[in-house]
Amino acid sequence: MQRGKIAFGKINLSLSDELTTIASNSIEGGGFKKMTREQMMMQEIHDNKQNVRGPSNSSHISPQITKVEIKKASPTELLKPSSEEKQIVIDALPNTGSLDTSRGEAIDEYGDTASDDSDDESNFARRIPYTHEAQMRHGSRAVLALACDPSGARIVSGSIDYDMCFWDFAGMDSGMRSFRQLQPCENHPIRALQYSVTGDMVLVISGNAQAKVLDRDGFEKLECLKGDQYISDMSRTKGHVAQLTSGCWHPFNREQFLTSALDGTLRIWHGLKVKEQHQVVKTRARGGLKTSASACNYNRDATLIAAGCVDGSIQTWDTRKMFVSTTHCVRGAHQKGSDITSITFSYMGRQLATRSTDETMKLWDLRNFKQPLHTWYDLYSRYDTTDCCFSPDDSIIVTGESLHKTRKEANLYFYNTQTFEEVHRIPVSDSHVIKTLWHPKLNQLFVSCGNGVIKCYYDELRSVRGAKLCAVKTHRKRQQTEMVGVSQIITPHALPLFRQEKSRSSRKKMEKARMDPVKSKRPDLPITTGQGGRVASSGGTLSSYVIRNLGLSKRVDDDQDPREAILKYARDAAENPYWIAPAYKNTQPTTIFSETLPTLTEDNTPQAKKIKTVSDNNQ
Repeated sequence: MQRGKIAFGKINLSLSDELTTIASNSIEGGGFKKMTREQMMMQEIHDNKQNVRGPSNSSHISPQITKVEIKKASPTELLKPSSEEKQIVIDALPNTGSLDTSRGEAIDEYGDTASDDSDDESNFARRIPYTHEAQMRHGSRAVLALACDPSGARIVSGSIDYDMCFWDFAGMDSGMRSFRQLQPCENHPIRALQYSVTGDMVLVISGNAQAKVLDRDGFEKLECLKGDQYISDMSRTKGHVAQLTSGCWHPFNREQFLTSALDGTLRIWHGLKVKEQHQVVKTRARGGLKTSASACNYNRDATLIAAGCVDGSIQTWDTRKMFVSTTHCVRGAHQKGSDITSITFSYMGRQLATRSTDETMKLWDLRNFKQPLHTWYDLYSRYDTTDCCFSPDDSIIVTGESLHKTRKEANLYFYNTQTFEEVHRIPVSDSHVIKTLWHPKLNQLFVSCGNGVIKCYYDELRSVRGAKLCAVKTHRKRQQTEMVGVSQIITPHALPLFRQEKSRSSRKKMEKARMDPVKSKRPDLPITTGQGGRVASSGGTLSSYVIRNLGLSKRVDDDQDPREAILKYARDAAENPYWIAPAYKNTQPTTIFSETLPTLTEDNTPQAKKIKTVSDNNQ
């Protein structure tokens, strides 16, 4: 097959199957022609037929031999341009992906004009996806935890009211309702959430001492053990003994995760079947004293573990060595006594950002870790889970602020990591801004607030999937269908046992139920004296019987003379003895009294108590 000669251009070899541009200048029409994939396949089939059939004319034998030699040549020789191709040079093809802005200039993938400088702050502001907004209602309390899976299909949120919600962008409509809500840790607030690297498991950090691992649908797969709180050496316990503060997954190991707690340790858990920790890392304050870690994280290649402590220090350990001494330790990185709420590594791994409750955010360079690169002040933080994050290209750092009593709304701040200047700010809500998440694949911003609202910011042109899938779906009401039911009449049983009673008036039913002691719940009737262990005229106990029959019947007034009251019964007692005389009626009917009173000795002691002597015994 003979083709037209190239008039003024040079086409490089393209291995893409989507589009192939062929330069030709034939008699029918010159310039560039675009061949679709179907046309290329037809052309390849035609060439194969020519190779199989052989030359149709003897004059075309030499071109066929040349084809065979070209096929036998190595691929590197095919890529080398010929001498004729070196002489043919054409201009570059126009960029098909460029768009025209309102100013009539071509923009790149971030929306920057080709003529503007990359350091221009307006260009950085265009990289932020905030043209559109979507809102998800978690509840009425503050949302402390927020996480999105690596693919960007689902998002989970946890709040201070113990609830955890699962959101699926593909299954939601414009109403933005979660498909599952549960309380995985009972009466403990959810402090941190994170998806594993594969997105099939969720790490749940709550207010108790035991972390949990759930699957994508919210079913529990693992619960960490709790250590013995009476052991002083924390490395000897099987788990944490105090409240958890933070946790994260290993960057590329789906079965390993890290947790930190107020017991002064960081614990590495390995394997979903083994319930004991793999390693224990202790955080130390100045002088070797014990301090607690309020935030922890891995770097991107999992060679470093960083922890922000309550004493204001930042400590890192190398995972390839023993966790005995720290690799980096910056004392006084933040104010002592203030929690470091977030510690985040950049995507390149050279920078580290920390956020604290001392109203500051600091940017650090790991190559020179003694002093921060820059410090941003006046960032009020009320919650100890307020975090910060990097943009996917590490050019912008993002953080939120809590609502101060002197302001009407809280803002989301964007800072340049090179010039440290404020690029943009977004007024979010009249409540606190707690968690911030910039997903690299979706190119969308997720912000959790103190009023239970999760806001999603995206760009119609630069963002993909995520909230854009839900915005175009309208909420459909359920269609109420009416149907006439055909009931079946079944003949009742003829036996009297299964026969239903005839309907009576309500008065007769009440009278019949009144006569039934079980239905009317009639109390027990009073019983006569001495029957069934109960006494009718008194209470049910012996003391009440004695008081009623003896005490009240023979009551004595307090104003009466006791001597006269006793002598009043002297004649009656002599005629009708009741207590002592009847006991001696048969053995001693006549009362015998003592003739003389016992005499006292010389030392005024009774005679009965006198010590006997030898003379007394002889007598």
